Amino acid sequence: MLGTAEQQAVLRDVMDRWRAAVDAHEPEEVAALFREDAVFQGLHPYSVGRQGVAEYYASQPAGMTAAYEVLETRALADGVLLGYLDVDFAFTDRSDIHVTLSVVLTRGAGGGWSLAHYQVTRLD
Repeated sequence: MLGTAEQQAVLRDVMDRWRAAVDAHEPEEVAALFREDAVFQGLHPYSVGRQGVAEYYASQPAGMTAAYEVLETRALADGVLLGYLDVDFAFTDRSDIHVTLSVVLTRGAGGGWSLAHYQVTRLD
């Protein structure tokens, strides 16, 4: 895994909160981690903004959980961080789904980080 310890800590902080909200089936909490104008691409057609994120995660079955591993981090600019992850989504009634996930995080005026871009790729 490449990237500085600080970059990894920022990414893990955001993604740990994402995972907790996904696991708890709290779509509004997931959406709150995104910028208002975030580009979001799950396994359905893309959307822009928090509403699309909330709708996507509301459509996921209760009991779905996420486990991730950070593969790479890169600072793209001051206050802009790229993350590349392996993610396994587990379900209670069907086989797991393995994806790779690219995210771009941006630091806001208050210093907090949020997701500006989210792109899932299913490899199997």
